[in-house]
This record gives sequence, structure tokens and C-alpha cells, in this order.
Amino acid sequence: MPEAATANRLLSLDVIRGVAVMGILVANLPAFGLPEAAYFSPLAWGGTAPADLFAWFVTFVLIEGKLRGLFSFLFGASILLVTDAAQRHGNSAAATHYRRMTTLFLIGCAHLYLVWLGDILAHYALVGAIAFLFAGLSVRWLIATALLLLTYATISSALGAVILSDSAAQDSPHAVAIWNSFAIGFGVPPRADMLAQISAMRGSWADAVAWRWHHAADPLTVLPVLAPETLSAMLLGMAGYRSSFLTGAWPRARYRRWATLCLGVALPAYALLGMVTMRHGFAMPWVYLNAMVLAEPLRTLGFVGYAALLMLALRPGGSLTTRIAAIGRTAFSNYLGTSLLMVVVFNGCALFGALSRAQLYLLAPPVWGLMLLWSEPWCDRFHHGPLEWLWRSAARGEWQSMRRISG
Repeated sequence: MPEAATANRLLSLDVIRGVAVMGILVANLPAFGLPEAAYFSPLAWGGTAPADLFAWFVTFVLIEGKLRGLFSFLFGASILLVTDAAQRHGNSAAATHYRRMTTLFLIGCAHLYLVWLGDILAHYALVGAIAFLFAGLSVRWLIATALLLLTYATISSALGAVILSDSAAQDSPHAVAIWNSFAIGFGVPPRADMLAQISAMRGSWADAVAWRWHHAADPLTVLPVLAPETLSAMLLGMAGYRSSFLTGAWPRARYRRWATLCLGVALPAYALLGMVTMRHGFAMPWVYLNAMVLAEPLRTLGFVGYAALLMLALRPGGSLTTRIAAIGRTAFSNYLGTSLLMVVVFNGCALFGALSRAQLYLLAPPVWGLMLLWSEPWCDRFHHGPLEWLWRSAARGEWQSMRRISG
């Protein structure tokens, strides 16, 4: 592979990863600033004014699940990128990968309990450990396995919808318990519970840690529930890398067809699901059905379509492309750095639960500006982002080279 082609293909991965990190910030803002249940249901907290409902609808259609899926997609591709490089240098691909996943799991657990409830890193580490077992499959089998996993995830979510529907009458203590357990994520939990979370998040750091310790979902416990969809996206990412979809080698017309087909189906269907949810007044069974069951396959179409669209938009050498690629190269630092910044804003400044949903999204542009401002100058001077360097050093058991040699 020519050196210039290699550089361009790595650039494509960095740009898509950079856009994913910027989009994940938007997806996560309700989770940073509002009680847990408000992520899916505006009725829980954050307001139901027209601006708030419009903000919910736009992010549901364009962002929810699709940017996280895009990040999982890239994570799968990165597994092959790292393990292929390890093999080229005569190192064990398995040893390299599992050291990285072990270190990532520890960092993710620290992030989950010490910083923010919505950590995804520990989950990625566990699923990434499984994904490596499929790395030797052909592109065709990677896609087939991913689609089987997606089907399983959709059926499992549908069974959850049946269980929720059966408990709607709340005519027994068991039914009440099931209904209330769903309400934590998709409905309106008791107000006292949400006020307790708000009080803890506005209190001291120790108060917030204690609340997360008792309420955060254990990564091992939720693994069987979340892993099929995440693993599906990672395997598709492996297929995207092996097939050169993610490295820029396809003709532009082919990317255009994929973007048109995937987004032409996913976004209108998402809009319909959003309107149906609003039409039913965000009743919990409809929130769950539309967000977790019917949207399941649409999320996959959405992130594949976004990836194809970004391949079309890629402009090697362009100023914006270069800056977004730098965000992608420092994605780990930007992801964790955003969490720390949001903790300062919402916990340190006692704004948790104080802003409306629409107001939350006003924070995205300035945070994007910070990402664009620091990432490129840092990459010009250093080989790795600060937390990428820490992760690599911890995984390899020795301090890695950091500063670029000039001149």
C-alpha cells in the first residue's frame, strides 16, 4: 500500500472518529445535566416547552444511538488496526489487544464511579475482548454475524416491550416492581428519587461518588443486555475496515449510494417514531417500543449512512478536515475531558437539573470549539493525546515516547 494512501486512509478513520466524539457530546448532554430518566423521556425532567420538545425530537432523529453506534463501528475497526500493526512488528496480537482492553476496563470503571454515570469505556473493553475472537472472519461472515447479533438484540428488546406491557396494569407487587424498574430509564420515576439524584450531583464530589456507587449499572451485569448490539456494530466496523469502506478506497458513487439508501430509510423512519412517541404523550410503553425496539435496526442503518456521508465529505488537506481529524486522534482525551468539564459545569456549579433540555444543547458549540482549538496544536507537537499516551503506557507497562522530534 503506498505511503500516501495509507496516510489518507488513516485520516478517514480519524475524521469519522472526531465527528463521532463531537456527536456523542450532544447525545450525552441530557445524561450529564438531568436525572437519569430524562434521557429518553422529557416528562421526567428538563421541561416540555415547545423548544424542549423540538430539541428532543431533533436529537432523537439525528443523534440518539447513531453517534454511539458510529463510535462502536470505529472501535471495531481500531481493533484490527492495532492488532494488525502488532503483528507487523512481530508482537502477539492477542496479548497486545487484551492488555489494552484490561487497561481500558480499569479506566472505564474509574470514570463510571468517580466521574460520570454514563461511562461507555468499561462496556467497550468487555465487548472488545469478545470482538477479538471474530477478527479472523472474512468480511462476509463478519457482516452475517453482526446481522444475527442485531436480530437477537431486536428480539430481546421486543420481549422487554412485552414484559413492560404486561406490567402496565400494576395489579400485583411483581408488576409494580417491573413497571418501576422500567420507569428509571424510560418513564417518570418517583419525584423523590430524582430529587435525591439532583441533591447528590449538586453536593460534594464524595456525595456524587456515593450515589453512583449505589445506582450505577454494573458493567458486568448489563453486559448480556447491551453486548449484542455493541458487538454487532464492532463487527461491522471490522468488516468496514477489511472491505476498505472505512479507508476511502471505494468509488465516490458507491459511498453516495450507501449514504442515500441508509439515511433515506433511517432518518424518515426515526422521524416517524419520534412523532408517534410525541403523539402518545411520551407514555412509557411507547417510549420504550420506539426507542429500544423499532429503532434498533434503524440505528445501524443510521451510523453506516453517516460513515458513508463523511467519506464523501472528506477533504484531505482542508483546514476543517485536519482539525476534526486531530479531534479523532485525541478522541480518548476529548471524551474523558468532556466528562470532567461537564462535571465541573453541572456538579461543581450546581447546575445539575437546573437547565431545560433546550438550554443544555447551547453548551455543545463552545465545547466543540475547545476540541477544535486544542487538538490540532497538540497533535502537531506530540505523538499521542495526553490520555491516549497514558492508556498506551499503562497497557505496555512502560512510558511511551510523547514529544515529536522537530527539525
